[in-house]
Amino acid sequence: MYVIARDGEHEIEISRSRFRCVLARVPDLDAAAAVVARVRAEGHTATHHCTAMRVGADGQARRSSDDGEPSGTAGVPMLEVLLHRDLTDVVAVVSRWFGGTKLGAGGLVRAYGRSVSEALDTVGTLRRVRHRELLLAAPHDRAGRLENALRTAGYRVRDVRHGPDVTITVLVPDGADAAFGAWLAEQTGGAVEALDVGHRDLYLR
Repeated sequence: MYVIARDGEHEIEISRSRFRCVLARVPDLDAAAAVVARVRAEGHTATHHCTAMRVGADGQARRSSDDGEPSGTAGVPMLEVLLHRDLTDVVAVVSRWFGGTKLGAGGLVRAYGRSVSEALDTVGTLRRVRHRELLLAAPHDRAGRLENALRTAGYRVRDVRHGPDVTITVLVPDGADAAFGAWLAEQTGGAVEALDVGHRDLYLR
């Protein structure tokens, strides 16, 4: 899945109505609600603050709101843009300042969808790749050789710490830990085991 590269905002004008889209990366729905509350407070003169949010590893937690616009003309098309771009951990708030000309249902759908789409083009996106973070404890006389083998094989070495042993932190793509275990056993003759300390996400262009 993808996330926004940075928080940001973008404004467009359609038939004298201003549409300002604020985008923020958020870890959960509570954080998304806090962003919505902040945007409402800062833009208290706006006619509407329509929202769409999607969070979670699989992006299944999602919400949208038309905030007084005709049903289905604002929040839903905003959310559809997030879904179409396979984005998660994001909240979009489009504040509208009514310009006096009614856009009709179709016009509103296009305006709110365009507002989010152009804002996303402005801030950019990153690919989120879930990894397992593994700790390897190797004797000093083997650590250098192991670290070199890890890097040569394309594994991401995140940290190397020297103590009684050398502790190497390596990131392995989620689902590839069994293959890594076999590779590690072959490289070290079974002398080094991997301790799984949990997930870590990498954000890649």
